Amino acid sequence: MDTTSQAAVGLHLIEPGQRVTVRVPATSANLGPGYDSLGLALALHDTLTVESLDTDELLFELHGEGAETLPRDASHLVIRAMDAAFGRLGYRHGGLKVTAQNVNPHGRGLGSSASAVVAAVSAANAMVPAGSRRGKDWILQLTSEIEGHPDNVAPAIFGGLALSWQDSEQYSSTSATVAGDVIPVVAVPDFELSTEAARALLPVSVGHHAAAMNSGRAALLIHALTQKPEYLLPGTEDYLHQSYRAEAMRPSAALIGALRKSGFAAVVSGAGPTVLVLANGAAQAGDAVAFIESFTANNTPDIGWRVLKLAVDVEGAKVDLHRR
Repeated sequence: MDTTSQAAVGLHLIEPGQRVTVRVPATSANLGPGYDSLGLALALHDTLTVESLDTDELLFELHGEGAETLPRDASHLVIRAMDAAFGRLGYRHGGLKVTAQNVNPHGRGLGSSASAVVAAVSAANAMVPAGSRRGKDWILQLTSEIEGHPDNVAPAIFGGLALSWQDSEQYSSTSATVAGDVIPVVAVPDFELSTEAARALLPVSVGHHAAAMNSGRAALLIHALTQKPEYLLPGTEDYLHQSYRAEAMRPSAALIGALRKSGFAAVVSGAGPTVLVLANGAAQAGDAVAFIESFTANNTPDIGWRVLKLAVDVEGAKVDLHRR
């Protein structure tokens, strides 16, 4: 790891002997009509542990999802995000030992890259001296810049239902409490879809009628998620992105169509291909799991699906710092 260029610009060196652990939830963005603005934190957590060393080594241990394919050097997203955060704060690191325990599936639309970026920036922020640390709004700004939009990083930082927006180069978000009866169910297929590939399928513009219809459903969805879950099905109707992306994930699109026809509030999770059902109560969540398992067994027998009944994460990123 080359720290010479960092030292040349007068950055302060991080104190060795620190150990920080960050636990970050998975997220589901868009939720149907809330394109690039709504995100939900899910109780499926990745854990990142970073130790500052008194050498210049980079030691990287990676377990779980992505362990066979992700790099274990300075090109890893975690290291790049930490470097960006340290630099923004006026610091640099020497040696690091990084241990990542990944549970969140990669390339499936559950915010795995956002979780990594939030964990990395939160860890770096915790490792600088107390007087130099910044708050969660600063973490939101930097992680949104890295990701390009706030819809996944915001719920990963704050937990719950995040409503995010952008004014010029400024990113902002506020959180809402999700009604206790809302239970997320995810169906994760064994194939990946990159966010870039999914975005490439979207049209440059949409008509005024579609935009108006979508804004009404997005408003209804917030009401459904926070107070009236009986409106989840109409509230999750989308007019901006899902139909255009369907060709890139036909098995997911078929499952969503079947679920919605049977009365379940099913949407694409993020850019896909994971399917998210927002169930109204434990009974409907159980019915959704049974429906998904039956439908996929009969219609997509060559695709493996992981079906998980989750909770809404209400805490967001949790940071635990120790100094020797």
